[in-house]
Amino acid sequence: MQNELKEIRDRILQAVSEATDIATLDEVETVHLGRKSEFSQKMKGLGGLSADERKAVGQLANEIKEQIRTAVETRRDELKAAAYKDLATADRIDVTVPGEQPEQGHRHLTSQAINDIVRIFSRLGFTRERHPEVDWDWFTFESLNMPPDHPARDEWETFFVDAPVHKKKGKMVLTPHTTSGTARELKKGKLPIRMMNIGKTFRRQIDVSHTPMFHQFEGLLVDRDVSVTHLKGVLDYFASEFFGAGRRTRLRPFHFRFTEPSFEIDISCGICDGTGKSEDGGKCRLCKEGWLELGGAGMLHPNVLTAGGVDPEEYSALAFGWGVERTMMMRAGIMVDDIRVLYKSDFRFLNQF
Repeated sequence: MQNELKEIRDRILQAVSEATDIATLDEVETVHLGRKSEFSQKMKGLGGLSADERKAVGQLANEIKEQIRTAVETRRDELKAAAYKDLATADRIDVTVPGEQPEQGHRHLTSQAINDIVRIFSRLGFTRERHPEVDWDWFTFESLNMPPDHPARDEWETFFVDAPVHKKKGKMVLTPHTTSGTARELKKGKLPIRMMNIGKTFRRQIDVSHTPMFHQFEGLLVDRDVSVTHLKGVLDYFASEFFGAGRRTRLRPFHFRFTEPSFEIDISCGICDGTGKSEDGGKCRLCKEGWLELGGAGMLHPNVLTAGGVDPEEYSALAFGWGVERTMMMRAGIMVDDIRVLYKSDFRFLNQF
């Protein structure tokens, strides 16, 4: 058995001396000295030897282990020295060579649109406020003239949060519209109000013009003697500043529970130039008829003013809101016909803007 151990030692020492780099040496050490190595398997036979033989073989095994360990460390030092010897030449850096310009990112299209909207309305005296994106049912619906079980709630495709129900405020929801901040703003009691709220909103919809999460803009103006004329003026100013010349807008009579009278705001489609037709003669994939709905507007309902603690006999208010992404898509030069592409993180698309 001693001769067999010596033969194993010679093979291991040969493999150690032939190792050409640290990784190879580590592999040799693992293969030949590990628990499943030939050397370790041979040592399991010590139990079948006599006491004298076991003592002699055990002493030889310890000597062999020490020889191998010394050979491994010596070879490791040699390989490290060889690797460091040419390091100054191999890793030399010419500091005079011009460096590569690091790639710089830019704001997402949606963030660009938000900044532009804030800047435009700031000129009209509107101040941006922040309101919760997860809110109570009372602020989202009841304060907006939509009592429990009212059918008008159905169109909001609401996500409800699995949370305890508040005795007065009801269930908690992911806000389906930024109008939920209206009562909060009114309750501050700081009149007159020129407020804009931009935040994430959530609805159970997804297609070429809808995503489950999107950003919405909300404008609120509360003062004495506010009228539809003021509303039209504000919207026209925004359209001219944001979309530029050549784009047409229209107000369609509509019904929202929180405004009276109510309107929907449309703008001519930038994909088909308001024709409603695609290049191949079919219907425009985005608008279908030449107009794209941007959002809603109207004079704030007296019940909403009352819920917010404002006397509707003394004050009147106008409100308007729209999806930021949809508004941005209708901007000249964007030419996006599927809103979902905005959030696919495709650099081929994002780098164009």
